[in-house]
Amino acid sequence: MDEVSEQLGITNILDRDISAISGGEMQRVAIAATALKNADLYIFDEPTSYLDIKQRLRMSTFVRDMAIEQTHVMIVEHDLIVLDYITDLVHVMYGEQAAYGVVSGLKSSREGINIFLSGYLREENIRFRDKAITFIKTPEVEQRNQIVLCSWKNVEKKFEGFSVKSGSGEIHKGEIVGVLGENGIGKTTFVKILAGVLKPDRGEISTKVKVSYKPQYLEPHEEIVMNYLKDAIAKFTHHLIEPLDIKPLLTRQLNQLSGGELQRVAVARALSQDAALFLLDEPSAYLDVEQRLKLSKMLKEFVEHYGATILVVDHDLLFLDYLSNRLLVFDGEPAIHGEVNGPFAMEEGMNMFLKDLGITFRRDKDYGRPRANKVGSVLDREQKSEGKYYYV
Repeated sequence: MDEVSEQLGITNILDRDISAISGGEMQRVAIAATALKNADLYIFDEPTSYLDIKQRLRMSTFVRDMAIEQTHVMIVEHDLIVLDYITDLVHVMYGEQAAYGVVSGLKSSREGINIFLSGYLREENIRFRDKAITFIKTPEVEQRNQIVLCSWKNVEKKFEGFSVKSGSGEIHKGEIVGVLGENGIGKTTFVKILAGVLKPDRGEISTKVKVSYKPQYLEPHEEIVMNYLKDAIAKFTHHLIEPLDIKPLLTRQLNQLSGGELQRVAVARALSQDAALFLLDEPSAYLDVEQRLKLSKMLKEFVEHYGATILVVDHDLLFLDYLSNRLLVFDGEPAIHGEVNGPFAMEEGMNMFLKDLGITFRRDKDYGRPRANKVGSVLDREQKSEGKYYYV
């Protein structure tokens, strides 16, 4: 019990009532409770939900170490980096949502994930997606003569027992800025300050354009989706409604939607507003792998077509790697204080973040997706010795 609690970072909450802990704490408690049972097969269904990036990688190491000679582990997961890191073998599932599903034969982790991205099962001669998904490096936007839409300097906000502060930074027209950091370190607070929802205690915020903000937590009500998204339907059917697959949801009430359906509707609503800067807090939450990849592709095309600017907070490293031109990196002590750093170029920001985690990433040679090296492997040791924790 003590060992498992320490590994999953829940030692300080063991005396709390289970109804008083957060979603991320509940997830780690559930993982611990499962692991502490005496079994031959352990099954974890979406164990990364509600966890931040550091907690996901810690959980990955913990679950992987459970697979010893007499013990087997099965995991269902939408975070492809975590899935790749934990597993030795995978099954690919394909089919039609809410209609049927088919389970493929067993593949190696790399082969199975690449088959999923390709959309084609060669052995079964089945094509389940029209186009392959490849991860082309997102170029950094040329910084010279860039139009500054939002800037900040020495911002600070204090609450009882917690504070967040920043140096200086700015967001430029036509770029996507990703935001990395643990839970409880001030990411949502800082985004709310940029959105004008919260006022800083000190410092300067300069926003020269209208801002649209999608909050982290969504509150469904009885309004019909069609009415809620009337602006998106009128102006952005091709760029929002169709790629987010919202047409089947139009006649339903918001409070009848699943978490993933509500998330897609909320993203469409935020992007349909009359604004030039869009702040999206955890837009991939509750979405499956396919939906995350569609969302990331749609966001890039939206920026290119409309010259929009997007700031995205998320915990899916693959999602942020695919999307971002630059990165904001938060560090500090969760629930105590947080500090905003950047925005940095992708390589600099990722190196800073991954060095703190002690994880190195390489690129898959066929699809270009980032893959976490096993800690202590030859590649891991080589990249750490060279200071290259992340390859562009």
